[in-house]
Amino acid sequence: MPKTFRAAASCQHFMCAPYDHSIPPDRFIKERLSLVEIAFRMKEDKVKAENAGLDRAIQEAGLTASVVVPGPRRQVPGLAAARRQQKERELRVANERLNQGFEAACRELNARFRQAEANLHYHNGFIQLASDSMTEEQIEQPFWNLLRSSEWQSVDRELKEAIDLRDTGRPDPAFYAAKALESTIKIISDSRGWTRGNERGAVNYLDNLRARNNGEFIAEWEHDILRQFFTAVRNPYAHGAGSAQPLSLSEAQTNWAIGFCMIWIRNLIRRTK
Repeated sequence: MPKTFRAAASCQHFMCAPYDHSIPPDRFIKERLSLVEIAFRMKEDKVKAENAGLDRAIQEAGLTASVVVPGPRRQVPGLAAARRQQKERELRVANERLNQGFEAACRELNARFRQAEANLHYHNGFIQLASDSMTEEQIEQPFWNLLRSSEWQSVDRELKEAIDLRDTGRPDPAFYAAKALESTIKIISDSRGWTRGNERGAVNYLDNLRARNNGEFIAEWEHDILRQFFTAVRNPYAHGAGSAQPLSLSEAQTNWAIGFCMIWIRNLIRRTK
């Protein structure tokens, strides 16, 4: 029996096993959700690898298509070019189908979560708590789609950490959301060649985005808003409180801080397109 078939059969048996009261119901459900999460994450990693290797696959196919074929010499270049174009089309179509198939699977999974009123949502390798369906479809999913590129991997990781900390009632979720926003600003500064190397913190990177020599990527009033956020929210978490009272955000303030970072991250990334 092929190894892949045995693995699939084992997963099916695990998922479809009836509840026998041997473990708490909460654990029973979470273990199966974890298996779904791992399976989708593995598939997503495979899709990303295929996407990253598409240009190389096209190049290698082009070299194969350039082999001399029988026939009059004057026909060889045209035939080889036609073969390269045909192979490139086939590879691009296959890649597009791979991405569309995975995106359709994600949409179906999230639709099933909504139908079951599970208040869950899959995105970028993780199943996390979701808000209402309109917010999920019109705000959250487009946002997570922006972070699929490997360029924004650290932003994706830090923001998910913030959400997990908030949803599980652990400390400092706003700090991790601010880290994700700071990472976004740094990545943009680095990728545009604006980073000088003597920056000491988020505000200095904000100055890079604000600089006239850099085309004023953000306006002065936007710079001031972001600077105030880092001053009032991020810095108290990043540095010791000393004799002062440590910063403590309410639930509403924490949700606002995470939402603020998500809005600005999405806004800044879209400006790079």
